[in-house]
Amino acid sequence: MTFTFVTAGESHGPSLTIIVTGMPAGVMLDRDRINRDLARRQHGYGRGGRMKIEHDTIEITGGVRGGETLGSPIAMTIRNADYENWRGAMDVWSVDEAEAKKRRVHAPRPGHVDLIGGMKYNRRDLRDVLERASARETAARVAAGAIAKELLRAFGVEIRSGVISLGDAGDPEYSPTWDELTAVSDDSPFRAVRSSDEAQMTAAVDAARESGDTLGGTIVVAAHGAPVGLGSYVQWNEKLDGRIAQAILSIHAVKGIAIGDGIAGARRSGTEVHDAIYHSASRGYYRESNRAGGLEGGVTNGEDLVVRAFMKPISTTRRGVASVDIETREPHRSQWERSDITAVPACGVVCEAMIAVVLAGAMREKFGGDSLGEMSANHKAYSRGLDAY
Repeated sequence: MTFTFVTAGESHGPSLTIIVTGMPAGVMLDRDRINRDLARRQHGYGRGGRMKIEHDTIEITGGVRGGETLGSPIAMTIRNADYENWRGAMDVWSVDEAEAKKRRVHAPRPGHVDLIGGMKYNRRDLRDVLERASARETAARVAAGAIAKELLRAFGVEIRSGVISLGDAGDPEYSPTWDELTAVSDDSPFRAVRSSDEAQMTAAVDAARESGDTLGGTIVVAAHGAPVGLGSYVQWNEKLDGRIAQAILSIHAVKGIAIGDGIAGARRSGTEVHDAIYHSASRGYYRESNRAGGLEGGVTNGEDLVVRAFMKPISTTRRGVASVDIETREPHRSQWERSDITAVPACGVVCEAMIAVVLAGAMREKFGGDSLGEMSANHKAYSRGLDAY
């Protein structure tokens, strides 16, 4: 048994739907915590007008009774408040032709999947592509990740994130400590690790808004308390670093990932990169550094799991980029509709969710159990074996 999820729904459709499977019975969910993560995803300086319309909250319609998981699939819904403004163009059964024509997308955005999606699925209105490809889908991921966090919390695993660069502001190579990440304020306009970077970040966003452009940036996300031995080195698809990379790179606009020192380590010698191992009676095996980011050979080593995500600028730019009208095949600026200048602060929350999903899956694979009690007993037995090693 593993932990996984699937989502459905379009950006301006009636709602987003999430089905989570692999959650053991007996986990108490905190509705306020789940909704708080959804609100965190909507926060940040440089967000677009959509965030003023949506006030995301979760509606659980299956798999939970009295706040406690039942061991069956968990079904959740997030309503799209903006659907009322788009019903004519996006109704499931009956589309108003005039509204659909007004909303039609025919000049694809470079950097987005508009053109290739239209070609792949043979759609002449590229809205059929971008509605599902929209980063609005990440609200569903955050909901699934919030469920995963509830499971991880039962085993003492916590996840935090923070922004270390936005555009040319900040330092993409900065390595924050766990304490620095826990100190990141969700009230910060950028969820910046270093508050001293925020003035420069604000100026960068204001300049991009003025010029009709967008900005990317760098996020660090870390998991604290993950046990030794999650993942495996015996098969390529069981290595946890590979699974984490797939999860993070699946997030909209994320184009790069580093685990631990990652990219920076490629410029150093081996003795400068690898984390020396020590042992004491009180601490057992330990390390004084964590350049590996908590993973060795695709397996967690007990140190903080540290991931760096690199987000490109959003593809929807107000001033547009050279493109082609798919009907006339003549030059046409890429189309623009309401969007963000940057969503880097929100991306950190999505990264947390995806790390939580991967770790929850690895925990379920390692410790099994149909109930939290059974899973906890297996975890305790395994931990006793580690202590004796």
